Amino acid sequence: MMHKLFKYLDGKLGFEKASAHCDIPCGIYDPRSAQMAALTVVRMMDLMKALNEKSGTMDLAYVNTMSRYIASKEEHAEMVKREIRVIWGDFMKKEHFDKYPELHGLVHEIMQLGSQARQGVDIAIAETLLKKVNRFAEIFWEIKGVKTHCVVSPYLPERLVIMPILDGMEKEHLKKAS
Repeated sequence: MMHKLFKYLDGKLGFEKASAHCDIPCGIYDPRSAQMAALTVVRMMDLMKALNEKSGTMDLAYVNTMSRYIASKEEHAEMVKREIRVIWGDFMKKEHFDKYPELHGLVHEIMQLGSQARQGVDIAIAETLLKKVNRFAEIFWEIKGVKTHCVVSPYLPERLVIMPILDGMEKEHLKKAS
């Protein structure tokens, strides 16, 4: 019924059609949240290994802590997949796939590695996931015309991440805004 009402009103009033690439057309895309999530997966696996080596018993405290590490690892592995999927599906266009033919395969690998990281405890998988997410970030920033550099994350697990170089961009933005 509502559909018929809106169709009728549209016929009479001619509503302007809106289109957007996502539910909320914000235009804000950034792979750093996926990188943080991938770092968290690595960190949780490091903590799981350390707890397992340190603890001689499977007492209630061990089970509680391990359960929390596992839950966080799985949540963040899924977050990696979601964040990459949104950028790939909403931001990336045909010209990006033409220029970077590895993109589809890269995203597919990230999806598979994210699932494997959720299911297992192999730190090599988590580190490969981070490496692939970093490559995705590098491509993303190239598309945006932003230079990047590789830095060691300033917190554990202290792994390499691709980050945009933002020096000076703030001043340019402020000039444009005023």
